[in-house]
Amino acid sequence: MPYEPNDRLLRHFEEHGTDLTQQVDAQLQLIAPNSPNIPLYRDMILTVLRMAQDDRNRWNAKITLQAIRELDNAFRVLEQFKGRRKVTVFGSARTPVESPLYALAREVGAALARSDLMVITGGGGGIMAAAHEGAGLEHSLGFNITLPFEQHANPTIDGTENLLSFHFFFTRKLFFVKEADALVLCPGGFGTLDEALEVLTLIQTGKSPLVPVVLLDAPGGGFWQGALDFIRSQLEANRYILPTDLKLIRLVYSAEEAVEEINQFYANFHSTRWLKREFVVRMNHPLSEQALAHLQGEFASLRLSGEFRQLAYTGEEHDEPRFSHLTRLVFNFNGRDQGRLRQLVDYINLPENWAQAQGKAQQRVAPEPA
Repeated sequence: MPYEPNDRLLRHFEEHGTDLTQQVDAQLQLIAPNSPNIPLYRDMILTVLRMAQDDRNRWNAKITLQAIRELDNAFRVLEQFKGRRKVTVFGSARTPVESPLYALAREVGAALARSDLMVITGGGGGIMAAAHEGAGLEHSLGFNITLPFEQHANPTIDGTENLLSFHFFFTRKLFFVKEADALVLCPGGFGTLDEALEVLTLIQTGKSPLVPVVLLDAPGGGFWQGALDFIRSQLEANRYILPTDLKLIRLVYSAEEAVEEINQFYANFHSTRWLKREFVVRMNHPLSEQALAHLQGEFASLRLSGEFRQLAYTGEEHDEPRFSHLTRLVFNFNGRDQGRLRQLVDYINLPENWAQAQGKAQQRVAPEPA
C-alpha cells in the first residue's frame, strides 16, 4: 500500500533536508516519462529502501532480489506472446512414453495448437513433454523449475526462447495461472494435486479470473473421478464448499472434449474485470432482450443489488482500449459464488441467447411476401 507522508523512511530523509518522493519521481520521469505507472514504481522503490533501512536479514533481501529478477525476466520474455490465448497443462513428469496418458497429452497439445492456443507446461518430461510434442515449438511455452533432479527441459523447448527457468515455485506458479486462459489437468503426483487445488482455490475465492478448468483422464481412468468422489462425499457433504463450486471443473476423457470445452467457454464470453464496485463481463456478442430479461431472475442470487445491465464501451476502461468493441454485462456481483458465475458464462455462450442469433431466427420464420 502507498506510504503516508509521516512514514518513518520519508521522515528520515526530511530530517536531512531531502524530499525522497520528489527525488524518486524525478528519476522515474527520466526513465519512463508520463507513464501512468509511476506511482506504482515509486512505491516499489520506497519498499526496497524501507527494507534497506530495517536491514534485518540477509536471507530476506536475497529472496526479494531473486523474486524481483524472476518477475522482471518473465514479464520481458512473455511480452512477445502477449495477445495469444494460452492453456496451462499440468500432469506427472514421470508418465512413461508408452502410457495411454502420454498419448492423450500429446493429442491435447496437437488439438490446442490447431485451435491456435499456446500450451504452457512446467517444461519437463512426462505429460509436459507429451503436450509440447503435440503442440510443437511455435505453440509451446515452458516454465521450468530449477531442481537437483528430474526436472530437465523437454526436447521441444530446450534451449529456446520459449523456455523460462524459475528458482522459486511461488513465482513459477504465479505465471502458470496469470498467463492461462484455461487449464487442463492430467493425472499426476503431489505437484499436480497441489496445482489443481491451488487453481480452484484462487478461482473460488475470486483471486484469479474465471477460466475453464478441465480434468482430463484416459477412457476408463479413475484418477479424477476418485478425486471428485472424495470432494463430494467429504467437502460438499460437510459444507466445506458450496455445491456450485463443482461447476468450476469439468471431467472429460478425450482431447477433443477438452479443447471443445475451452473453445465453448470463449464462444461469447471474452473476459471479466472489476470496475470500481461493479463487475464487468465482456462479451463478443450482445444478448437478446429476451435472454437479458430471463437472466435477471435466473441469476438474481449473483447480485447484491440492482439489475444486470448490458452496455457498450463507455470510456471508463481507458486502460484497456483494445477491448472497446466488446459489449459489457455489468452488475453488482456478490464476489462469492464463482460456480454460479460459471453457469452464467455458460448461459451467455449459448448462440440462441445472442441478439443477432435471434434476428436471424426471425428472418428464417418470416412469412413470404404476398
